[in-house]
Amino acid sequence: MSDTALLSIGHRALPDASLPGVADARLLPDTEFQEAWASIALPTDMKDRMLRGAVAGIQLRQAVPFDAVPLHGITLLTGEPGVGKTTVARGLADKITRGLPSDPPWVFVEVDPHALASASLGRSQRSVENLFGTVLDETASVGPLVVLVDEVETLLTDRAALSMDANPVDVHRAVDAALVGLDRLARRHPHVFVLATSNFPDAIDPALTSRADTVIRVPLPDRTARRWILEHTVTAIVAAFPGARSLLTADSLDVAADHAEGLDGRRLRKAVAAACSRNPEAQGDPNRVTAQDLLDAIGHARETS
Repeated sequence: MSDTALLSIGHRALPDASLPGVADARLLPDTEFQEAWASIALPTDMKDRMLRGAVAGIQLRQAVPFDAVPLHGITLLTGEPGVGKTTVARGLADKITRGLPSDPPWVFVEVDPHALASASLGRSQRSVENLFGTVLDETASVGPLVVLVDEVETLLTDRAALSMDANPVDVHRAVDAALVGLDRLARRHPHVFVLATSNFPDAIDPALTSRADTVIRVPLPDRTARRWILEHTVTAIVAAFPGARSLLTADSLDVAADHAEGLDGRRLRKAVAAACSRNPEAQGDPNRVTAQDLLDAIGHARETS
């Protein structure tokens, strides 16, 4: 065993989350991720299509030679900040493992690209090589693995847009090392599934985009999704502050959803929270929030977004 510091939990060893580039490591399925999936509102059938595509890709990679069907097991999620890409990725990881149960169980590893990119001069490449070539490779050699690379453009920046003067050669080599590591995982371990997210897809190196089996743009919530998000958020507040129940009327939710066009899900949920402090007379008591407070908060969120 190498120095990957694998920690044994149950029937699988997990990478030590203190290792450079490892933000999280856990067994799947996971209740927290299951709840995250349920909290995301997407257009009709989009969740099902994502899940079907992921499951089909995994099964094809396990049965068909890579040279015949060059699937890398990479799904790239793009979209504006706040639309829920990371939440979708974590939830999708959970759903995949529930649909494809395994013994030993699936492992989830979230990569922190900032930790790798911020390594001192000369160490970025070595850190990337260790993470992909040793930590993830050894974890995948034992059983199925889902890898999440959030804000992937931080790690796999478009090399053509980099200046050799402003960006040391170490940055370029780190990108090369990440691509080599992904290729190695794809060929050696057909039961590895990689999810990558990005707010800035144009900043991603085209070599990664070309390796992605699927590129999915997570959209801003439509009117139906906005209403669902509002109801989901208000319901949670009402459970703790029953006086806020006036926000749960059909009229209040309908009008608020109409006014919230253009807001992402995160900003919409924050607007509900902001409504609770909108009225000075309420003294910050969520029990006294009104439908007008919610509309005012949504209007402010739109003005400042």
